[in-house]
Amino acid sequence: MMTAAPGTNYSVRKTEIDGVGIVELTDASRRASVSIAPSIGNMAYQILVAGKNILWFPYDSPAEMRSNPQLCGVPFLAPWANRLDEDAYWANGKRYALNPSLGNIRRDGQHRPIHGLLLFSAAWELVEAVADGNAAWSTSRLEFWKHPGLMAQFPFAHNLTMTHRLSSGTLEVETTVDNLSNEPIPLVIGFHPYFRLHDSMRDDWTVHIAAREQLVLNGALIPTGERHLLEFSDPYHLKGGQVDNVFTGLTPSADGRAYFWVQGRTERITVTYGPKYPVAVVYAPSGREFICFEPMSAVTNAFNLAHAGVYGELQSIPPGGQWRESFWIEPQGFDIP
Repeated sequence: MMTAAPGTNYSVRKTEIDGVGIVELTDASRRASVSIAPSIGNMAYQILVAGKNILWFPYDSPAEMRSNPQLCGVPFLAPWANRLDEDAYWANGKRYALNPSLGNIRRDGQHRPIHGLLLFSAAWELVEAVADGNAAWSTSRLEFWKHPGLMAQFPFAHNLTMTHRLSSGTLEVETTVDNLSNEPIPLVIGFHPYFRLHDSMRDDWTVHIAAREQLVLNGALIPTGERHLLEFSDPYHLKGGQVDNVFTGLTPSADGRAYFWVQGRTERITVTYGPKYPVAVVYAPSGREFICFEPMSAVTNAFNLAHAGVYGELQSIPPGGQWRESFWIEPQGFDIP
């Protein structure tokens, strides 16, 4: 089913691909479309610009991803992003132990909990899919408090609402967290988008990192609490190198937002962070044809580092309060032959 705003370039189509419900947002004038799978983590898995997918997606269909999920597209990380240093975390002065027997904990190569509980969750429900004269958008909601397996690991009642909004060829991803509990909710969420260029190979790409500082990480990629000045050139040439770092002290423009980008011959992808995403993870491993600019509300292991007194910037949502922020994905130069 397709809906379109009369006389505009924007439309929304709800369809099904191999049994997976899909929402497709289209901006005809920019030859751009975004495909989202609400039942697979509410993940945007395809951003087509002039027929080119600017997201890394190593599958032929979303159904194939559902049967054998791995990180790709634009996955959401919550209620913690990146790693914890143990099977427990601190919140509001209390230690909470994770329960591995529930089977909903993802682990890294060193068996540490990573990327929360919602990566490929089917608990998202589509709220609306609409187009008007300015944009096409879809909104989905996950009522975290309704799911015992989630609450057992993170016992803070809250709702998550996510809107993907396509306007003038740029995708905005807006996230809202509503605290329904009677305690503050410490906020350690983020996204892990995978981007690719088509006009050149990875070793020919250059990168702008909009930050002043990077964190010192231990062998498990957990911050030690130390920071030092940015060590990467600007722009940074990926040839012969790689990036897998956590950055703070983001450098905002006049609008208060920080702009990261990757550049090929003519193609560029800019990822813009709203001010409530004060942390950036940039991941560009050697030998892989993608780069990740990851907007984060806090550093890796922030729950436990804040409790240890070595991280003082942890955001929190008061009882009855709301947190809202966006990041933006803007492709340029993809329609140039």
